[in-house]
Amino acid sequence: MPLDSIRSLVLADLEATNTFLTTELQSPIPIINQLIEYVLAAGGKRIRPLLVLLSARTANHHGAEAITLASAIELIHTATLLHDDVVDNSSLRRGNATAHTIWGNEASVLVGDFIYSRAFQLIVKLQNLTVMNIFADATNLIAEGEVLQLVNCHDPDTTEEAYFAVIQRKTGKLFEVGAQLGPALAQSSAEQLNFMQTYGMHLGIAYQLIDDALDYNASVEEMGKNVGNDLAEGKPTLPLIYAMRKGTPTEVALIRKSIETGTSEQLDSILEIIESTGAIHYTAQAAKIHAGKANSALIQMPNSPYRKALHDLAEFVVERSY
Repeated sequence: MPLDSIRSLVLADLEATNTFLTTELQSPIPIINQLIEYVLAAGGKRIRPLLVLLSARTANHHGAEAITLASAIELIHTATLLHDDVVDNSSLRRGNATAHTIWGNEASVLVGDFIYSRAFQLIVKLQNLTVMNIFADATNLIAEGEVLQLVNCHDPDTTEEAYFAVIQRKTGKLFEVGAQLGPALAQSSAEQLNFMQTYGMHLGIAYQLIDDALDYNASVEEMGKNVGNDLAEGKPTLPLIYAMRKGTPTEVALIRKSIETGTSEQLDSILEIIESTGAIHYTAQAAKIHAGKANSALIQMPNSPYRKALHDLAEFVVERSY
């Protein structure tokens, strides 16, 4: 199902979230406003806020608190992107120059900190202990994921297990948070909270798997970032790990050297190796398995158009080309 069709169920809430984001981030310091306005204007799919809003409706919660938390989760995601782009020295994000290439590393990191702290101000305002615990535990694990990814960088011996340990924390965890927030706001049973937690985790893993596949299988226009970006940053993602498992000794040596040096000079050759070893198909199949696990957990929730939309969201995540 197209993303617009899924969004249509909570379109008014999504629009309210976008408005909330722009009003809540105002600062008397001009550079903060300029940088935030630039980052938010770049848009993005707003998958995480959408997940919060749909999970709230699935749990039969219709209050304004969901909009506050949809905004908070997008702020945390935005802050991590600002920090990631500095760490990775990325030049493109969503088809635009990254903030640090315009304002510098220092401003990007510090404004990322501002956005992150503002998110927690919003969360604390709700005075919901369950919600606060969910966010506090998750953000700690997300930080662990960032460090683990840094450790794995330029290491061609990174295992599939180590790769999944990173994406479970780095991406899966925030999806898991988004899925849990609806039941937490609705004071649903612990069982329903667990079902949605499982749904969110597997959805996030599927999302990252497809992202990593698209890094070698999509255009700059589709993805909004340079093709082979992960290779240039020395990141041993699943397509590369699998290609090294299935490639010839010469092909493996080429990929290993590229990961170690963090260069995409041999990108065309590596793309051919990824294609010939079936690494993209393998990664996409792994994503489908996780999307299936997400939807298996979702079946335990009460049937509604919103639960159907969450099911369709998992389908979209694995079928997308951007």
